[in-house]
Amino acid sequence: MRDIYLMRHAKAKQPSGDMSDHQRPLRKRGKRQAAAMAPVLQRWQALEGEVCVSKAVRTRETLDEVAAQLPDHTLTHRVHFDEALYTFEVEALLAWLKALPDGVGKVLVIGHNPALVDLARWLNKAAPPSLSTGSVLHFSLLDTYWSSMEQGCAELVGHLSPEEASYPLFKRLAPKPPDHKGDMASRVRAMLEHQYQMIRALEPGVIAGIDPEFLHKYRVNLRRSRAVGESLRAVTKVPGLKRRLKRLKHRAQATSDLRDLDVFLQDLVNTSPPLSSDTRQGLKQWLQAFQREQHQALCQQLNTPTYAEQLQDWQSFIASDEVGKALAKLTPTRSKAVLDERIARHDEELAALSSEATDTALHELRKGLKRIRYLADLNPETPKAFLSELKHRQRLLGDFQDLRTRQAWLDAFCASPDNDPRQKQECSQWRASLEEPKQNLRKEVLALAPLAR
Repeated sequence: MRDIYLMRHAKAKQPSGDMSDHQRPLRKRGKRQAAAMAPVLQRWQALEGEVCVSKAVRTRETLDEVAAQLPDHTLTHRVHFDEALYTFEVEALLAWLKALPDGVGKVLVIGHNPALVDLARWLNKAAPPSLSTGSVLHFSLLDTYWSSMEQGCAELVGHLSPEEASYPLFKRLAPKPPDHKGDMASRVRAMLEHQYQMIRALEPGVIAGIDPEFLHKYRVNLRRSRAVGESLRAVTKVPGLKRRLKRLKHRAQATSDLRDLDVFLQDLVNTSPPLSSDTRQGLKQWLQAFQREQHQALCQQLNTPTYAEQLQDWQSFIASDEVGKALAKLTPTRSKAVLDERIARHDEELAALSSEATDTALHELRKGLKRIRYLADLNPETPKAFLSELKHRQRLLGDFQDLRTRQAWLDAFCASPDNDPRQKQECSQWRASLEEPKQNLRKEVLALAPLAR
């Protein structure tokens, strides 16, 4: 099997003055694009074979930005700068590819359009008709020598853009949030439509699985949509709303374990747990195996016709006359009444807590707090001090939940018969040491004053 990776250079400056096309450097955004693709190229194993780069400044700088993200790797002995790759003609690029030695199993080409996209379409007509800056295509050839390639001979394995690999880059192009103009009904409908658009726009990044922030924002928009729908349901009856809210809940729940794993794995990178290097590596690999499994399951769900149908049904429902009539009843006065009811419930649950309260009780308190926050966000006149207090409480309870989740995964690691006994002992000791910070957070939560004053 042979693998071909086609990468277009990242975003470059336009020529000015005496600058030739060959001399065009990357823009700042281009440098961020190239850096964002480093983990993609690593995951796809594109850097394990030959790396062939056009001698243009923008392609060389693209490689430099990728290499800068790989401090523990060297590409020097596998990088070839070739003037022949500074071409915009597919015939020249194809001739170069067919001349590769048969001993080359993988090749990454960093080059230029339209040659790259024309070559991609020659390899497989299912390839996208355009290739944005910084994007990468992966093709595989089964039992085919380079010299004997024929049109349509390759399988398209993957296609990824920087905006699908990096949430900060995606954010530039993300649907813009609505303003706060108009009555409450129009604001809420605009908010629900925006959340729907965000859910759909985030899906490619979630499926790519490179930047975990995509999954986080995807969950947030699902939960906010559900919270707004629940608020509407608390005010008036809307036929079909309950069933659709259950679907949103199901979609959000399908991401829970994966999000917890993302957070735990990121903490392992950012902090120094009391583990030996061997144990940390063993735990990391074990968690990553579950992460891949959960991500694969989520991707399968997102790619089903049922998922697309349910999301499209939700969008149609939001725009329906039934929802419009219900939204007309969601006045600031009624919204405040629902908010006051939820605040009162929160205060009752908070007062019922004791030092012996279960972890589940604090988790339920956190879920109720989120519903309060989402509802409070509907009204632009909600005092900033109140929103700040909600955020503070969410952080406290979120930190508590992270520790609780971490303990649960450590328990699972220790219970697995396949893991090393010494590593399990270290993880068990770490799990026990997390009780103290959990208790400290529990005390902070118990010391909170009621929200209603």
